[in-house]
Amino acid sequence: MAIAERLAAYALSVRYSDLDNATVTQLKLRLADAVGCALGAFGEEPVAIARKVAQAEPGEESTVLGTAVRTSAELATFVNGLMVRYFDFNDTYLSKEPAHPSDNFSACLAVAEREHASGKEFLTAAAVAYEIQCRLCDAADIRHRGWDHVNYGLVSTTLAASKLMGLDEKRTAQAVNISLSGHLAMRQVRAGELSMWKGASFADAARNGVFAAKLAAEGMTGPAPIFEGEMGFFKQVSGPFKLDPSRFGGSGGSFKASDTYIKYWPAEYHAQTAVWAALEARKKVKDLGEVESILVETHEAGYSILGKDREKWHPSTKETADHSLPFIVGMALLKGTIDNSTYSDEYVKSAEVLSFLRRISVKEDPHLTAFYPSKGMANRVTLRMRGGKEVSAEVVVPRGHPLNPMSKADVEAKFHRLCAGVLGTGRTREVIKGLWGVEAMGDMRGLPALVIIRGQ
Repeated sequence: MAIAERLAAYALSVRYSDLDNATVTQLKLRLADAVGCALGAFGEEPVAIARKVAQAEPGEESTVLGTAVRTSAELATFVNGLMVRYFDFNDTYLSKEPAHPSDNFSACLAVAEREHASGKEFLTAAAVAYEIQCRLCDAADIRHRGWDHVNYGLVSTTLAASKLMGLDEKRTAQAVNISLSGHLAMRQVRAGELSMWKGASFADAARNGVFAAKLAAEGMTGPAPIFEGEMGFFKQVSGPFKLDPSRFGGSGGSFKASDTYIKYWPAEYHAQTAVWAALEARKKVKDLGEVESILVETHEAGYSILGKDREKWHPSTKETADHSLPFIVGMALLKGTIDNSTYSDEYVKSAEVLSFLRRISVKEDPHLTAFYPSKGMANRVTLRMRGGKEVSAEVVVPRGHPLNPMSKADVEAKFHRLCAGVLGTGRTREVIKGLWGVEAMGDMRGLPALVIIRGQ
């Protein structure tokens, strides 16, 4: 049996009754986190561009979050996925390949709405999407081969969409064949100077996952075996790997949703401990003007993703800045915090900030790499003062990691920070309350209606 067929069989086999209480709770925390990120990004330029495209193609399937605008499930998936991802504030999973599993929610929401699915059906599909993407990340590293992690999202969103649409195993496997063969994303999206597409790459994968499921539902077939074939995914992208769905959540193993990480700071996850370390080091210094140089020692992924490109020292886009260890550490030291305003033009183009960044150097420390990823993603920040004195702080496990989890109250507080300015305080409380009860929804059309922003 081909891998696509085995994944299809697994995805369709999972039932809500297979989800333990902890998994349901963790999925709801990540849903709230993702919706908060989405609504917080409502007014940002790339989101406005995508929303304009969706509004020009009206439909009856699915809703653009924050609005009453209805469009196709594919376009709603794209816009909503871009909203979730824009601030680089949604959850993360780190393994052989990194990922942001809550990106899957955009496809699950759009298709659940299209199909009038219940809250329980929606959560089950989301659990499957998390499971598939994370298991693929465990199986093979593709970023070092030049491919973007969102290619695994082609599989996870396709399977979740197919499950919600009620496809049989044969058509579900064909949907995977279609999505994975024609829509592969290159890692260039996260190399050098980053563009708006950084936040749109998974949204596009999810859009294609939904489209593939729609085509397969009507009988379209795709090239097979898409993983193992002569010119398939193994040969072209990942190299060979094995998957054993009998060990996946609900069929012998625990679900992966609880193993994913929620972000405390709006920054790429490998920089989370760098922020904490910078803030600790900052406490030991009375005058930043006395800092002669700053050394950030990090793990391999932190260096290769956030610290090796020269553009990281003079970012010209928001997307580059939130993927820059020098910029993130520098701003944590200068401001004493990191928030969404950190990446505004006021700071990205500031001569004072850019001058400060020139004091910062980044290198990999193999000792810190040894922690990664199961024991944390360690960073050390050392400030060298005039006169030679040094102060240093090292943090291995950030707040939000499964070894140091954020609580429901933490997620609620983050949701309020993101949404109060968009929804108002009262509406924000109403929305978060509704999200905590998503499993009781009889029709997922109720969720987009819950989060409409006044005037939209």
